[in-house]
Amino acid sequence: MRERYVGRQPIPEEYLDGYVEMLAEVSTTGRLPRREELEARKDLGEDAARRGYGLRPLVGRILEQTRSAWPDLPGMSGAAGARETRAAGESVLRAVEQVVDAVAAGYERAQLLAVRQEAADRREFIDDLLYGRSDLGHLSARAVRFGLRLARSHVAAVARGPELFDDIHPVTRRVESALTGRFGERRVLLTTKGGRLVCIAPDDQDDVVRYFAEQVRAATGGADCRVAVGRPHPGPGGVVHSYEEALGALELARTMGLDAPVLWASDLLVFPVLSRDREALADLVRTVLGPLAQARGGAGPLLDTLDAYFASGCVSAEAARRIGLSVRALTYRLERVHRLTGADPGDSMQRYTLQTAVIGARLLDWPAKEL
Repeated sequence: MRERYVGRQPIPEEYLDGYVEMLAEVSTTGRLPRREELEARKDLGEDAARRGYGLRPLVGRILEQTRSAWPDLPGMSGAAGARETRAAGESVLRAVEQVVDAVAAGYERAQLLAVRQEAADRREFIDDLLYGRSDLGHLSARAVRFGLRLARSHVAAVARGPELFDDIHPVTRRVESALTGRFGERRVLLTTKGGRLVCIAPDDQDDVVRYFAEQVRAATGGADCRVAVGRPHPGPGGVVHSYEEALGALELARTMGLDAPVLWASDLLVFPVLSRDREALADLVRTVLGPLAQARGGAGPLLDTLDAYFASGCVSAEAARRIGLSVRALTYRLERVHRLTGADPGDSMQRYTLQTAVIGARLLDWPAKEL
């Protein structure tokens, strides 16, 4: 195949088949390119895009061929009068304009289809990756295309914001730009799933997930935004494991009322352990905290008091500040808990039992739900 080179792009001569002949006819008849001729040029533009030829070199080759053929076009010969030559030139230029427009339209159509296919392939890969429903060997092979090497350990960070995120959400774009600007070509995958923003990075790059958390909170203004980070796990199945841990941490934060902006699954391992045997946990809550239901106003206020007291490190002044009470009122409530349950929050051994029961109550949503 003969090729001509414009810049660094080789443009095959086949893309210009019939072009000069069409210009020759246009120069003598003044007609515009026919619909089928323009459709053929669109198809050529689409083919060029699929085969990796640049649009600028392609258009440049068309214009070069036009310039080369111009003096020899029948309508441009010296035998024609000045008016006829001018009219022929205008007809040829209109035809060239329509041909270039058709080629560009076909090229853009191919690019749009390629972008859509790439987006569909990426979404399919992410779904398979985060649901763990694909053959692991095939998943690892596909992952390289999207910048991941699944043979090593990875960690997943998941952000939940005040609204649902998708791939074109301004927060997604801003975080993606920040990560790219900061870490460049590192093997990091940023995506969305279920309205949440997800960042997957190798386990030795803690700075990536920490920066991801910072940028998400900055992009959302920190309002009702929380990020959870799963533990690192190896292999193709490690990503979905870490992702599920991060989701679990977000759900735990909602259930327990945890207010930390960034949650690390490794710091929350006690909660899955406690909830593993729900019947035993329910029995603990009923036995230890059940008598609080006898209090005026129910168990809720006293349970909130215990929660704040333990969360503040058993410092009465801080606990009172957290729930908007005076220290005297808080002390009265703690004494009331002691009288009803027989367990003293100030006693180290009894405090452990009470605190475990309070955690269990939050996990089981007691007293809102019957045990």
